[in-house]
Amino acid sequence: MIFVQVDESLEAAEGLAEKYQAVLERAAQQTLQQTGADADAETTLVLSDDARLQALNRQFLGIDAPTDVLSFVGGDTDPDSDQLYLGDVIVSLPRAQAQAAAGGYPIQDELQLLVVHGVLHLLGYDHADEGEKAKMWAIQAEILNSLGCQARA
Repeated sequence: MIFVQVDESLEAAEGLAEKYQAVLERAAQQTLQQTGADADAETTLVLSDDARLQALNRQFLGIDAPTDVLSFVGGDTDPDSDQLYLGDVIVSLPRAQAQAAAGGYPIQDELQLLVVHGVLHLLGYDHADEGEKAKMWAIQAEILNSLGCQARA
């Protein structure tokens, strides 16, 4: 199951979860499907702001700068559902909006890119070296193509 949350810190947060929920869920589910991951695994997708992502980036990665997406791997079984909890993907909505505008494509496409990227990290994909990056970018491109997404990393 995919859970979608919106931080209260976002201006006009009310209604954002409903506005983007289907797009976010579809991107996460497509990523699970195309990678052969457990489709019943659970994850939480959070829309937040630059300040929260900067604070998390500083706290967990030692980088004092905002970023567009962060992933926090879970890996435990949820005692209530008995399903694997993959973890959390936190997306900066303002950064996604700016990147979509700069790229000339809809915000939904940028959100899909960021969710796919984040879920791939939850599944163990990385881009720390060129070999890993090539593998991650290839599967990411396949997933984005299947979603009809214009955004690219």
